[in-house]
Amino acid sequence: MPRHCSLAVLPLLILGSSLTSHAAPPRFQNPVIWEDLADLDIFRVGDVFYYSASNMHYSPGAPILRSYDLVHWEYAGHALPTLDFSPAYNLDGAAAYVKGSWASFLGYRKTDKTFYWGGCIEFAKTYIYAAPSVEGPWKRHTVLNKCYYDAGLLVDDDGTMYVAYGNTTLNVAQLSPDATREVTSRKVFTAPPTAHYLEGSRFYKVNGNYYIFTDRPPSAEYVLKSTTGPFGPYTMRPLTVQAASPVPGAGSPHQGGIVQTQRGDWYYMAFIDAYPGGRIPVLAPITWNADGWPQLQVGANTWGASYPYPLPPHPLKPLTGTDHFTGTTLSPEWEWNHNPDNSKWSISNKLTLKTATVTNDLYRARNTLTHRILGPESTATIVLDDSSMKDGDRAGLALLRDSSAWVGIQRDQGVLRVVMQNNLTMDRKWQTTNAGTEVAGHPIPPGRVWLRASADIRPGPGRAATFSYSTDGATFLPIGTPFVLNNDWRFFMGYRFAIFNYATTSLGGQVTVASFSLTAP
Repeated sequence: MPRHCSLAVLPLLILGSSLTSHAAPPRFQNPVIWEDLADLDIFRVGDVFYYSASNMHYSPGAPILRSYDLVHWEYAGHALPTLDFSPAYNLDGAAAYVKGSWASFLGYRKTDKTFYWGGCIEFAKTYIYAAPSVEGPWKRHTVLNKCYYDAGLLVDDDGTMYVAYGNTTLNVAQLSPDATREVTSRKVFTAPPTAHYLEGSRFYKVNGNYYIFTDRPPSAEYVLKSTTGPFGPYTMRPLTVQAASPVPGAGSPHQGGIVQTQRGDWYYMAFIDAYPGGRIPVLAPITWNADGWPQLQVGANTWGASYPYPLPPHPLKPLTGTDHFTGTTLSPEWEWNHNPDNSKWSISNKLTLKTATVTNDLYRARNTLTHRILGPESTATIVLDDSSMKDGDRAGLALLRDSSAWVGIQRDQGVLRVVMQNNLTMDRKWQTTNAGTEVAGHPIPPGRVWLRASADIRPGPGRAATFSYSTDGATFLPIGTPFVLNNDWRFFMGYRFAIFNYATTSLGGQVTVASFSLTAP
């Protein structure tokens, strides 16, 4: 697990008191999770930390992670069971790429023991969902006919819920006691010329003062402080401006949130732009000055690549490993590209994907199942059975973004071929401009085939992915040419591994996937 220095030091941690009283405290490495988890909201309930992130057009939406030490995280659930905002989220006549849920809020209210998620969808309405636990069941709580843009939730000491939101002009709304309607909303701050514009609000109350942490993308975080109440007036100071990144080639940390540990220590979690992989979280301690302002603990405006653990290390299920698709539901690290057709897939010690769409365009094919890529480099391998494919079917493993490539099986006129395709592209309106070009292909017998994709997602241009296949699971043969990943930020989401099966002629075919394995050097 290269993203942490935890597993290797655990035996020393357990025996440390008997070895020496001067042993250095264990340290973690930034980023804490090298996966695309942007626009984070973070808080603690009891001994558990929770983290919510954006995922736009992927379904289920609004992923939630859980941790006990702020460094090791595991996927716990999703606040949006389905993206039921319009037919476009079903790839029904249109698509919803770069729409959906982003820069949302997640919080917990002790008075009713309820988790609340809220987000503005397509700049029009704010949806609020609620659940007794992050695992669910999550249910729609209310819909407000206004956009709480880039919103942050504050649950005050008496249980009153406030939402800070807006771009450049920041506002605070008070919700009704049942959190179903807005009681009032007031403008509380306008960005000065020095900040230019602000967004990405996170709302807190610390030692009686009210704070709005707000972002000037892509490189600065400011703090607004009020000593008189949630509606201000607020004054502003910078928290971090163009700090050097702990990851070579990545952007400056920004747009994050703060959380206090059980020990009373405070930490700030931000993300850094690290395309082609996406936006990844980094962690640093903060302290509070005597005048009530937070101070980020960085040296020479350089975010630390390593800090002491906030709490004793608490490893969880590693992000690498093999999913054999046991049980009847997908693990929460999986998300579909748009909403799936649930009649066309199933799990029972394997994943069965029936063709759900007739198209020649992967971007318009339903039931494409995605998994975040683990950086800085990782490899995904699936075991696919192609014996029930029909003529015209396409199934395999993709590197999915607005510029994509894949390795997979094509069946045409009764002949199965393993192929590598690239040059699947979208324009800036997220419409398909090219459905793909076959780079290489070879006949293959029916049955099980191992398909593999390896990706280097270190930030910067020229990063590449390679594809290979095997008919015995032991000897892998490269296929095609290296695929250069697109590191432009404007799709927002980073590359993902994607398992797909679609028809170009008629429905009726299917494939099964026995396992998905994720490994990292």
